Amino acid sequence: MPVRRFASAALVLLAGMGVGLASGAADAQARKEKDPTHASGLPIPRFVTMRVGEVNLRSGPNGSYPIDWVFTRKEMPVEIIQEFDTWRRIRDWEGSEGWVHQSALSGKRGALVVGGVRALRKAPQADAPVVARAETGVIGSLKKCQGDWCEIDIKGYRGWLQRADFWGTYPGEKVE
Repeated sequence: MPVRRFASAALVLLAGMGVGLASGAADAQARKEKDPTHASGLPIPRFVTMRVGEVNLRSGPNGSYPIDWVFTRKEMPVEIIQEFDTWRRIRDWEGSEGWVHQSALSGKRGALVVGGVRALRKAPQADAPVVARAETGVIGSLKKCQGDWCEIDIKGYRGWLQRADFWGTYPGEKVE
């Protein structure tokens, strides 16, 4: 099977975690015992980011399974859709899926710009001044969301994007 690599995207600039997850140890243990594929006790699905710059996605949950894909974008947001022991099945914004070791992932939240060049705005309003413009594929750090707007930091440029302009949150999800 071919190995697919993802290159970084450019950021066009103009001059001008996390979701709070609290769970008691007893609750986590109870969930683990109910579902052995839910190893961490954290919600599934959930968004995380790549901790390292090169991650092998395998066809199954251990190192002996073949590598189907290689992701090469540190901090790229991915969605955890299944867990088994220390392995996580993830999905990217294009729908590619595979298994990675939990050590390759970070609980930090990220945002991947989609759908063309998007304006990062100074405030969560469509008519707010533009702080920067980001092309499809640019990755930023997700800070918080208010309704349909989320605050994102892209290489030190902090501003607001509408949820429809990036991948990395669920509709209506509270991010603080």
